[in-house]
Amino acid sequence: MADSANNSANLKLVVVTPEATVLDVSAGFVVVPLYDGELGIGSGHAPMIGRLGFGELRYRVGNETQKYYVDGGFVQVQDNSISVLTNRALATADIDVAAAEAQLKEAVASKTSNPQEMAIRERLMLQARAQKRMASKK
Repeated sequence: MADSANNSANLKLVVVTPEATVLDVSAGFVVVPLYDGELGIGSGHAPMIGRLGFGELRYRVGNETQKYYVDGGFVQVQDNSISVLTNRALATADIDVAAAEAQLKEAVASKTSNPQEMAIRERLMLQARAQKRMASKK
């Protein structure tokens, strides 16, 4: 029979941006925003690499859940270790709602004349909407 106290924080979660290591914690369960949905990761998860979307990374320690906004990137799961490489990671409390609203308005109003500009516009809109959605759950 497994000891639940030892299993409550048996995953190592590391979140890295180009500037810094944002998180390096032990967690019992982690949820990451993949490009096409969410992925829950528990102890013993199969090794994998996935493309991240813009959205909410959650991790649980005991009965407490922490939330961070991640700005795309990649996740690797191997041997109960989760590595997240992202351009930006913000605690929910650090999300600037006014900046997200301004980014969304600017992106919606922008004119696009080629597929590259359309992709940039879509990325900016997805980022802003994800940040606003997370901030509304504070």
